[in-house]
Amino acid sequence: MSGAQTAAIPHRTAAPSLPRDLLTLTKPKVQSLLLFTTVTTMYVAGDPSLGLVLLTCLGGALSAGGAGAINHAVDRDIDRNMARTADRPVASGRIPAGAAIAFGIALELASFTLLALAVNPLAASLSLSGFLGYVVVYTLWLKRTTPQNIVIGGAAGAVPPLVAWAAVTGGLSGTAFYLFAIVFFWTPPHFWALSLLMKDDYARAGVPMMPVVRGEDETRRQILLYTVLLYAVTQLPFCAGGFGIAYLIASMTLGAGFIYCSARLLRSADRRWALRTYLFSLSYLALLFLAMPIDAKLG
Repeated sequence: MSGAQTAAIPHRTAAPSLPRDLLTLTKPKVQSLLLFTTVTTMYVAGDPSLGLVLLTCLGGALSAGGAGAINHAVDRDIDRNMARTADRPVASGRIPAGAAIAFGIALELASFTLLALAVNPLAASLSLSGFLGYVVVYTLWLKRTTPQNIVIGGAAGAVPPLVAWAAVTGGLSGTAFYLFAIVFFWTPPHFWALSLLMKDDYARAGVPMMPVVRGEDETRRQILLYTVLLYAVTQLPFCAGGFGIAYLIASMTLGAGFIYCSARLLRSADRRWALRTYLFSLSYLALLFLAMPIDAKLG
């Protein structure tokens, strides 16, 4: 890296708090939406007990938290060069990288054990695959090598619906894979909208995100393309008979809103539309997955 890339960004010094730093390592804000898709999918798959829902969510949270902790350690050099992440526990030096990795592995071992014993082995194995996908495929391999990192690596974040379905039914079905595909195709436009806002940080850190490598215009075109693809994918569960009219109305309405935001973003270089598209994408996925159990119960 050049000197400009490796120069650290000044960051605020937080008062030491080990519990808070350990929680930060697990990336709880990122987890919240993934856990929401887990809960809603479980109620689409069947009528799970509250205990099963809580155990599955705990197992998922431990696994995602473990992956997040290892990501903090591996990406500490990148985090130091980005204003948003420079004060993270490992990047700032408050927690040693080795300790973060050990903590992450311990969380994943706890997750696998809990899911395998209290839920079922398939759910445990699927959760482990998401952990390995995020740590090995995305963090260690793709993130630093290709602008398609978030496309391929996004599969790891799409695993929670599969875990949820397996937890309730003991197996997988076509509907479960449709839900996986929805999260998979949602990830690129969601993350690329954010990357437009953080282009300079990624360039400084030497991360080949789409806006850095292909430029902002191409990134906006890709966001619109994937949003249209996402709209098509969201219609598949209805066409296959997995959901009814309530889901159809929600998917069409939310999809039209997402496409509108992406189209406006394509026509405008205004960063406000990148932020609006990013924020809408969060609401989009939450509302779409909320519509699923509502539709299932109405049916």
